[in-house]
Parts: sequence; C-alpha cells; structure tokens
Amino acid sequence: MPALDIRAVRIGEEAVPVVIVDGFAPDPAALRAAAIASRFEPAAAHYPGIRAPLPGDYLPSVRGAIATIFAQLFSMARSARLLDASFSIVTHPPAELTLEQRLPHIDSFEPGRIAMVHFLGDEDQGGTAFFRHRATGFETIDRERSERYRTILSDEVRAHPPPRAYIRDTTLLFERITLIEPRANRALFYPSALLHSGAIAPDAALSADPVRGRLTITAFFAAT
Repeated sequence: MPALDIRAVRIGEEAVPVVIVDGFAPDPAALRAAAIASRFEPAAAHYPGIRAPLPGDYLPSVRGAIATIFAQLFSMARSARLLDASFSIVTHPPAELTLEQRLPHIDSFEPGRIAMVHFLGDEDQGGTAFFRHRATGFETIDRERSERYRTILSDEVRAHPPPRAYIRDTTLLFERITLIEPRANRALFYPSALLHSGAIAPDAALSADPVRGRLTITAFFAAT
C-alpha cells in the first residue's frame, strides 16, 4: 500500500487545524462497489440527502491512519470513539433546502469531537467550505459562544433570508475562509465545532446514484 499523503493546515484567524489525507483507503474501488450494492435511505437530522451503512471492513482498514492523525495532528492520543459513520450522497435540490441547510453549520460544540469526510466520487462534485460569521467573527462555535451566535444569526436571517441554495462562497452573513477541493480517495478531518458546509455548485446533478452522485463517507468521533 502506498504511503499516505497527510497534510495539516491551520485555517482562519482562529488557526484551527484541518487535516487532508490523499490516498486514504487501501481499496477505494471496493468501497464504491459496496456503495452501489447498498440500500440508501433518507438521512436523519439536517443532512440534505441519503445515507447507507458501511461495509464492516472499512474502519479496520483505516484505523491505523486515523490513530496517527488524531495523535500527531490533533494531539488526541489516548482514545477515539466512533459515534457515527455512513455512506452519504447529497440529493436535495436547492428549492427544497431548509433554512438550516442553506447556512454553514457545526456538527457538535462538545470538546474533542472530530468530523471526517472521505470523498469517493468525481472531483467536480463539490468539496467542503469553512466560514467565518461576519457579525461575531466566530469561526468555531462552542458552548459558551452558542447562545450569542444563535441569537444574532436568528435576527440576521429574519432580516436577510439566505437564498434557496447551498452556501458555497462568501455571502452577506458569512465569509468563506477556506475551500478544500474534493479528490477521489481524499479524506478530510476537522473539529466538529468549525462552521462549514458542503460546497455544492448551483448546477450540480445531485443524483442519488452512487456512480454519478456526490458519494462520500462521513464519520464523527469523540476523541481525547
């Protein structure tokens, strides 16, 4: 197996670490085949698409890489507990997006939470964008910031409702600070408290077919 290409960058004024890993899985073709054979169902919570269970050998095949990333680049060496992981495909057309799906979001403000996106589809289907909230300057939302952020944002979206579109670029309310482009078999790790969104182009096909759609694996970890 070729050596992994692991890069760590610090983004924004808060200098939060984001880790990019190319060549992440030892057999991405087998993962794509497993996704094609899977039964996808509508996602719970706020994800704008569909999800399916992962094959049982996925996490064992990448466990060593994840342990290295957490220990050396996030300084979380003791343990990392998997909270959730699945195949994911963005399918909702812009006209059907909820308000929350048209804004940057966080996955959790609990300390030690790390998110992963593993890109398995074509390279023109949209990466991941990270944002700064203009009014507060916040790039991450923790428990202490949460109430202030939500109060200000609530007032802002009443006055300036976001358009029916996936947020991809800088807007009136948010400044994009970084865009990580997709690449087949690239994995992206970042703290779950970072404001982010899938960078879905306005003309994206949004197919539910794993062959043509924006196929990723998404996972969430609690690390110490």
